[in-house]
Amino acid sequence: MSTKTKLRAATVGGTADDIEAAFYEALQRGDVDSLMDCWADEEEIFCVHPGGPRLVGADAIRAAFEHMFSNGAIHATPARVRKVESLASAVHNVLERIEVLTAEGPRHAFVLATNVYHKTPQGWRMVAHHASPGSAQEPGDTGDAPQTIH
Repeated sequence: MSTKTKLRAATVGGTADDIEAAFYEALQRGDVDSLMDCWADEEEIFCVHPGGPRLVGADAIRAAFEHMFSNGAIHATPARVRKVESLASAVHNVLERIEVLTAEGPRHAFVLATNVYHKTPQGWRMVAHHASPGSAQEPGDTGDAPQTIH
């Protein structure tokens, strides 16, 4: 299913999962227009890239992704999705497996990201994307109490 088909499905009653799939497909293609179609048309949408500042609003988010795509597409694949969903909102925590090119050749890095979706008049749309700094090791899941309290 193409990204445009997924966005059309989301508009007429699709799911937050449809928008998430379209978002990661747009990242992998370096397609800023399709990526921005995944975001809600709201002033307070925000995005935090690993180690970066909070970007608020569509213009700031678009500019950041355009800058990132100037170096090529982002080969990020979501895995191990954890979801909290309700009738009008969904929160997905995903492990992003990102392929990076190094002097030694392609390697993988792992980033934990939280994607928040709201059901809007246009269908499900992303309202927040927050990604942690990356790691060369795939992080494990813990079901126990947090090790660090902050």
